Amino acid sequence: MSSRLARLRSLDVLAATALVWFLAKFLRYAFPPLFPALGARYGVTDAALGTAFTAMMLVYAALQFPSGALADRIGAARVITAGAVVAAGAALALAVDVPFLALAAGMVLVGLGTGVHKTVAVGLLSAVYPDRTGRALGVLDTVGAFGGVAAPAAVAVLLASARFDWHALFAVAGVVGLALAALAYPRMRAREPAPADRDDDGDGVPLARYATLFRDPAFAGFVAVTVCAAFAYNGVVAFLPRFLEYAGLTPATASAVYGGLFVVSLVQTVTGDLADRVGPLAVVTGTLALAALGLCALTFGGFGTVGLIAAVVVFGLGGHGFRPVRGAYLMALLPAERSGGGLGVVRTVLMGAGALAPATVGVLSTYADFTVAFGALCVALVGAAGGAAVLLAADG
Repeated sequence: MSSRLARLRSLDVLAATALVWFLAKFLRYAFPPLFPALGARYGVTDAALGTAFTAMMLVYAALQFPSGALADRIGAARVITAGAVVAAGAALALAVDVPFLALAAGMVLVGLGTGVHKTVAVGLLSAVYPDRTGRALGVLDTVGAFGGVAAPAAVAVLLASARFDWHALFAVAGVVGLALAALAYPRMRAREPAPADRDDDGDGVPLARYATLFRDPAFAGFVAVTVCAAFAYNGVVAFLPRFLEYAGLTPATASAVYGGLFVVSLVQTVTGDLADRVGPLAVVTGTLALAALGLCALTFGGFGTVGLIAAVVVFGLGGHGFRPVRGAYLMALLPAERSGGGLGVVRTVLMGAGALAPATVGVLSTYADFTVAFGALCVALVGAAGGAAVLLAADG
């Protein structure tokens, strides 16, 4: 009994980082199902909404390197907690009715607060759970992905409510975020390695010091794979509800299917554990191939409701299954003394590419159609799967 309690206590850092990540994903994925309501409320096009979402994601991407490098210096707990406080504050600012430009500014602040979390959390969990990194990152991503399940469900309930509107979602999220920050900080602070143990050269954090990592062909090739995958994934999750309505589903059904995309994120615990056992590259290749199959079927299959749902599930299984394995493999490639900043550089590149996807899809869907827009995402994801297969063959 005592050993079981000790094991549960050892998971405190995982629980703390995962719950903060849940809040971050909840806030981010509350916006896509709100796009129809926001478009009607403010009289703006999909291109404008996609651009606002891209601005949020660009800020999110820009924080990856500085947050990781800063965590190498001052510790992960302080960086994660500060980000949670900023995100909660942004949510509270969106709890009242504001003009569209102020709404877009609030979205940018959400990107600022949530952008410091993932890179730093991956490094922290890799240090605290060195023998169970894949599994820990699988749990982190699974809990976070359920923010994508909860967000559209909460939006649907509030939009149907006669008493509350969608502003209440951000009010609750802001209060919960502040409480999580207060509870998580002491647990993370007690378990994290001292910053000096990871980087004690004392000469600052020049970007060139991390850029040399790209001289390794395997590292650079894997970054290219993750960039293509991030572009495709972010484009899909930003506009999937709108695409499903374009494909013939009702708004209520489209919102339910969108939530289902994140339900299948439970696969991340399986793929993370599998990567620990058989190696990450094989799992990366398989999951990206599965995601590409699902996205191409969704875009070009011409299915009815059941077929569309099945295609979304297949895409979700592959897309979500890839994510924890990506993090575990990158941490294995990075030297320990540059893990935070190195992962930050990578995530800046891949999230920067991914941040361009919503604007790209919004523009293509506005001036062409959704088949063209999602077709571009298919090309990127097929390229990612092909690149992973090349890396796997070279590694073998």
